[in-house]
Amino acid sequence: MTNKIKISIITVTFNSEKTIRDTIESVLSQDYDNIEHVIIDGDSKDNTIEIVRSYGDKISYFISEKDDGIYDAMNKGIRAATGDVIGILNSDDFYACFDVISDVVKVFEDDDLDSVYGDLIYVAKDNTDIILRYWESKPFKRCKIRRGWMLPHPTFFIKKEIYNKFGLYSIRLKSAADYEMMVRLLFKNTISVKYIPRVLVNMRNGGISNTSIRNRWRANHEDYVSWKINGINPPFLLRFIKPLSKISQFFRRPKKNG
Repeated sequence: MTNKIKISIITVTFNSEKTIRDTIESVLSQDYDNIEHVIIDGDSKDNTIEIVRSYGDKISYFISEKDDGIYDAMNKGIRAATGDVIGILNSDDFYACFDVISDVVKVFEDDDLDSVYGDLIYVAKDNTDIILRYWESKPFKRCKIRRGWMLPHPTFFIKKEIYNKFGLYSIRLKSAADYEMMVRLLFKNTISVKYIPRVLVNMRNGGISNTSIRNRWRANHEDYVSWKINGINPPFLLRFIKPLSKISQFFRRPKKNG
């Protein structure tokens, strides 16, 4: 029996036939051998279910049923996960290299930590070689959260015991439950966290909060609500400083060895 840290990767899918293979293959290509891949499908109507099932027992846990949105599905995945550490990889995202999980595990092994995170690249939907944005997270400072800082959610790996202690994603929020989780864990409860200075995940451009002006406005409002839920007054001008903090991502590019 292995004593190595077990990593659970949770992927939520819904009509993801165009991208889910890339996601699954990026998990299977990792050079770390104690990974379980948990896939939660929201009753897809395209070929997503058939694609996932074609991988057989390479997928550790799979269920397809209607849910109450993406965060409800993530919560199902967390409950089903049996790993020591949990990461969430969206169905249109993929790991940047074969040694991402090895690097994550090494940090957990070397330090007594609750969580780690890294950098993320946004790529074009139809050509993932084209870089559109580079989210360089930089080292964590609690005070930065009040200035609009947030880490890239798909690069965030957390010990399952932290979810057990502080709770799962709020299904009350439809666009910003990941942000609320960061406020709750990193700001309110000050769990330990460490930055890995490299690109961990490639994300196809898009996402719930960016698909329309209406969704962007709702996400900005939910950012504000995220602080209120936790009994904390939101930062002044949060609706403006958080979007403005992202502007530099469009001009930065990662180093070639990153």
